[in-house]
Amino acid sequence: MTRRVTAIRIHCPVEAGTLAALLGGDTAAAAAGDATLAAMMAVIRAHPVLGDFGVYQSVMELAPGWEVFTPSPQATPTLGAAGATTISPTVIVKSYAAFDADPAQLDAALAAIMAAHPWETPVVELVEAALLTR
Repeated sequence: MTRRVTAIRIHCPVEAGTLAALLGGDTAAAAAGDATLAAMMAVIRAHPVLGDFGVYQSVMELAPGWEVFTPSPQATPTLGAAGATTISPTVIVKSYAAFDADPAQLDAALAAIMAAHPWETPVVELVEAALLTR
């Protein structure tokens, strides 16, 4: 059987030390030591529409990553400078919402994610998916 969901992937900029802690398996230190990552995780915990797996709540996945970008002269980057290629340590925070989730609740959760994200142009992916269930 399958369960239709919307996967939400948030590309969350973090400090290099946060990424190192995550890569070292210290997720508690990674989350506690980085305000942006902590804020994204708090949004998922505060919105029951996100990460609801019935008997498990606030389900999320953390994956290491690096964003590579070059801000244009019109950009106001939080990291890097216009015209300079920049590499940002990133944690990809992934959670799910039921496909038939209340649209108002999902919109409120997504608005909270966007409000907490520090980038001028946040990268937040919404992908329809199906999860296998037992």
